[in-house]
Amino acid sequence: MTEQNSYKNAVLDDKELQAGLNSINPKFGDFCTRVAGEAWGLPLIDQKTKALITIAVDVVNQDQTGAGNPFGAHVNMAMQQGATREEIEELLLFMCVYAGFNKAAGCFGMLNEIIG
Repeated sequence: MTEQNSYKNAVLDDKELQAGLNSINPKFGDFCTRVAGEAWGLPLIDQKTKALITIAVDVVNQDQTGAGNPFGAHVNMAMQQGATREEIEELLLFMCVYAGFNKAAGCFGMLNEIIG
């Protein structure tokens, strides 16, 4: 995880994130940066809340594995925006009810790998 910098736009202001997206595929990285950057620039929901929402979506879509899996990037993004491990763990517990215990369990395991 990078040093804690809260960004005004967690996609457009994070050059390390953009480099990671570009490393998957340059056209994909450019597309994600432009489209997600616009969504992250919408003004009514703060960056930390948006980052926690992305983690919730990752729990629901947990069939994603391997290179390009966004869960780790989204955990790092949320923490850069001020979310704590405890808040992320509470979110995963909350998601048990709506996404299923097995999906949340898999994300708890991945969270432990990401932040120890």
